[in-house]
Amino acid sequence: MDHSPQRELPSAPLPLKKSAVPGPPPSTAAPARRSHWGRLVATVVVTVGAVTPGLMVPALAAPVPGAPHLSGTAFGAAVTCFFACTAAGAPAARRIVPRMPVRAVLATVALLTAAVLAGLAVAGQEWQLCLLLALAGLGNAFTQPVAARVIAADIAPGRHSFAGGLFGASLGAGPFLPGLLVTLVGAPYGWRPALWTAAGLALLTLIAAALARPARSGPPAAEAGRPEVAAGSPAVAAPAPRTVGRIVVAWSAAAALATIGNNVGAAYFIQIGAASGFSAATAGTLQMLASVLGIVVRLASGGLADRAPHRIPWTVAGMMLTGAVGLGVIVVGTPAAFVAGALLAVAGGWGWTGLLLAATMRLLPGESARAGAAMQGGLFAGAAVGPLSFGVLSGHLGISVTVGIAAVGPLLGTLLLVTGIRALAKGAAGRAAADAPQAPAAVRADGDRRR
Repeated sequence: MDHSPQRELPSAPLPLKKSAVPGPPPSTAAPARRSHWGRLVATVVVTVGAVTPGLMVPALAAPVPGAPHLSGTAFGAAVTCFFACTAAGAPAARRIVPRMPVRAVLATVALLTAAVLAGLAVAGQEWQLCLLLALAGLGNAFTQPVAARVIAADIAPGRHSFAGGLFGASLGAGPFLPGLLVTLVGAPYGWRPALWTAAGLALLTLIAAALARPARSGPPAAEAGRPEVAAGSPAVAAPAPRTVGRIVVAWSAAAALATIGNNVGAAYFIQIGAASGFSAATAGTLQMLASVLGIVVRLASGGLADRAPHRIPWTVAGMMLTGAVGLGVIVVGTPAAFVAGALLAVAGGWGWTGLLLAATMRLLPGESARAGAAMQGGLFAGAAVGPLSFGVLSGHLGISVTVGIAAVGPLLGTLLLVTGIRALAKGAAGRAAADAPQAPAAVRADGDRRR
């Protein structure tokens, strides 16, 4: 009888802990998956065109020959239609994108963008601008879900942050084209020729859409989920699905708040530059430089984030805070302050978009369209608030004060994002504790009975 507890010891579940997760041992694991970048590059090209209408109209609201005689509020209302329809169309895009070929989605978006820009070139009334930009916003709603789908299907998980940065570069390149067209076409020749040129360039993105072929033949493979948390903390257990849902909502709201301020710096870059003492052509050149710097920041931060995926949300928080600081510097109102603040706001403050998409995809493994739609909705919901608010407030308070108010948005977004990060770490730790095996306690109790 004294030996019975000893015979029960080997049957305790403690030695089985290492083999609890099925699958081959690390030494026999499958080789690392290769990345295929063709479709993602095509998606980036089409996305640059898709965001152009929403940024082209406010850029041409600056002193440009032939511009329609509309108030700042009217321009703000038209641009709000673009961003609001992008946010409103994100849930539908989330459901449609997985059911359509990637090339079909990209080609539709490219054609719609070219048609809208051509329509803007002949429009001159407020309701026409609102209607056309609303259509462009619905097309733009498909870009982020399709990008998330392509990243999940074509890019190895270890390169998702860089891929997110590459897609985020399309938003960074968004202000580049309006700045270029204002400088080279709008300032010397007028408003309408600049829009016709933009329409022609958007039509060329159809070539990229046609080349967006899948990396392999046959039906696409299903997205694989991963059990570990790779978005907020290096915990070994994922938080509960309800916790994940709340964190996604918090991150989407943080993106919206940060975008309210950062969109003011991007969409009204030329107008703010003109108020700071620059000509429209010079402000357009500075906008191009800020866009190039923004692209570099997105690519570099994405590449570095792949080395430490659990730090991505903290990097995003730092970039949001940089945007708030940049807008605060612009408030000074001098040319030098505008250059320094605008570079921080557009390059650093906008550099987090691709990283937050990558972090959300890691938080929602196997649900890339949901991750893309959540970030799309947050980004463009905030972007919808910025233009109209800027037009109304700047008319009553002045541009400098309005930019200072806009700086509150990314500051609040930073705080909300950090709240989500802490909830993610707490939820993962709680799930790990709940799922921990109870074998050690049983062994101790058995040993007590032996003694």
